[in-house]
Amino acid sequence: MTLSIALISLHTSPDDDPGTGDVGGMNVAVRATALALASQGHAVEILTRRSGPDAPASIQLAPRLTLRHLDAGPAERRVKGDHEAYIADFRRALEPLGPYDVIHSHHWFSGMAALDYATTRGIPHVQSFHSIAADPSTPLSHGERPESPGRMLGETHLAQSADAIITVSTAERDTVVHRLGASPDRVFVVPPGVDSALFSPAPARPEQPGYVVIAARLEPLKGLDLAIEAIAALPDDMRPELVIAGGPTTGHDAYPADLRAHGRAHRLGDGIRFVGPQSREDLAVLLGGARMLLVPSHSETYGLVALEAAASGIPVVATASGGLVEAVKDGVTGLLVDSRDPAAWTDAVRSLLEDDSLSARLGAAGRRHALSLTWAQTAAATADVYTRLVRAETGIVS
Repeated sequence: MTLSIALISLHTSPDDDPGTGDVGGMNVAVRATALALASQGHAVEILTRRSGPDAPASIQLAPRLTLRHLDAGPAERRVKGDHEAYIADFRRALEPLGPYDVIHSHHWFSGMAALDYATTRGIPHVQSFHSIAADPSTPLSHGERPESPGRMLGETHLAQSADAIITVSTAERDTVVHRLGASPDRVFVVPPGVDSALFSPAPARPEQPGYVVIAARLEPLKGLDLAIEAIAALPDDMRPELVIAGGPTTGHDAYPADLRAHGRAHRLGDGIRFVGPQSREDLAVLLGGARMLLVPSHSETYGLVALEAAASGIPVVATASGGLVEAVKDGVTGLLVDSRDPAAWTDAVRSLLEDDSLSARLGAAGRRHALSLTWAQTAAATADVYTRLVRAETGIVS
């Protein structure tokens, strides 16, 4: 069954480079899945908010794949939490669009804008959260804090109202079911894929001591201060350069300066290189030449960059929480650190720097793991959820 699909990404465009503003793994996943769905014969439209005055009404990204910019709020980048105020405008901008067989909303802003549109037209509505607000009393290390007043109530409403919820990990599924109250039989785990042709091992081994990479939006949630402290504690003769790829999240414009000051305070000022947001191609080159990837985030629903590092044949050192436990196979494709003590992170990094055979073994296993996960598989599994809903809506029995 070929479908007409609307993918809603209200607050951030999947056409922007990750590490820019609020652009991250969600954008990569939406765009890559959309491209794969279109290549499999579906007609796909990505609908996002116009965040610049020169953005065209539509862009043809590929055959059967169109990105549309809708007017909702000012045509400029805004702090993520401000987008709650644009939900009603975005809902009105959806009115003339369609018809669609299924609508898939990404993040709660999108869901709140699209749910009524879908319901009034009898169109199945699928929700993906990508990140879920923690209760205000929950420590930051246990999740992402609410950015706007209605987020917790909105996420709960969507989890209990959507026809289906697609999560990227079992950890996220458990949160959706147990914290948000979704019916378990409506929640489907569809892991992300990776472009293993683009992200691939470098032809030559990284130089010594080389560099290690963090690729993330620059904001406190990503734990970059912990990585700086861990690298700074390494002996001078083995300390690699710390390369930080990404730009500040909208509203955290001063954070890069804070990180630089933190580096100087730990006598690592010259040992940190900020390279800004990277294109997909540039990130692939950066990862391919690295000794390892660090993912010290307080919380991740999956951590797509860990899979991209695995495809690049380098080991990953990551926080043992959330979806990272599924993205990184501890002792197989990387090392998980169940502590925010910088000394524990220093030990993990040092173990890989000192043992080339361990590093090579984890990198090779990561590459094999990544080859088993493709965006075509992600798209096919996503389309299976859509098809099930459309057949139920139309009364077709498979």
